[in-house]
Amino acid sequence: MRIMCLNGWGGKLYDHLQNYLRETSPDVLCLQEVVHTPATQKDWLTYRDGDHVLPQRANFFRDVCEALPGHTATFCPAAQGVLWDDDKSIPSQWGLATFVRNDFPVIAQVQGFVHKSFCADGYGEHPRSRSAHAVRLYDYERGWPVTIAHMHGLRDLRGKMDTPERMQQAQRLASLATGVSEPGDRLIICGDFNVEPDSQTFEVLNEIGMDELVTGRGFSGTRSSHYKKPARFADYMLVNDAVEVVSFEVREQPEVSDHRPLVLEI
Repeated sequence: MRIMCLNGWGGKLYDHLQNYLRETSPDVLCLQEVVHTPATQKDWLTYRDGDHVLPQRANFFRDVCEALPGHTATFCPAAQGVLWDDDKSIPSQWGLATFVRNDFPVIAQVQGFVHKSFCADGYGEHPRSRSAHAVRLYDYERGWPVTIAHMHGLRDLRGKMDTPERMQQAQRLASLATGVSEPGDRLIICGDFNVEPDSQTFEVLNEIGMDELVTGRGFSGTRSSHYKKPARFADYMLVNDAVEVVSFEVREQPEVSDHRPLVLEI
């Protein structure tokens, strides 16, 4: 089973990402920073937050569904705000999504929030609402279940340092993951955590038996060349002792986002 975790950057490099997903076709894709805009058929809109202006793939969720037609897709919105078509505002949802190959039935799942709750009338003040999703799958070929959970950690404008909100976020993520998994399950937790490698987040996850792979296997960062700030870590993948890691990569090429894909084979 191949599991990929990626922050999709709102689909900014979608042409590259589309080709990459079609070529690799992971069994499970945990995708953060996903845009879903049913109110328009346009391909591109603009996100505006003061001086922060970004092109957004307006129906990024739909587009990834088309790139992975053999997968069951679940979109988990964190908020509904607006994107812009020139001077016209268009309501748009933002969150994360999970794509599971149809060969693996989803036998349990939970969608929840690790920070705040659903914001229906705008993206909100920073740090904004953040969601998480966990699925328990059954692997018929090997005859066992596996639970996979991912989140997009809150963004604090002051930086990636530990805060009470981040501690609560880690505790909520651990609770969400263990609430879906059962004793003896292979458990994988991943996502764009928006924290540094020395964060207390990993102490919380270690308490439920999770070992972190990115720094644990000596990778020097998870950011691509499109990210211009000095901090190189944001994304992490953790496994428990029941998981036999066949391979794990932080892929530098091709560049499909300002984050690098994390790819685990079990």
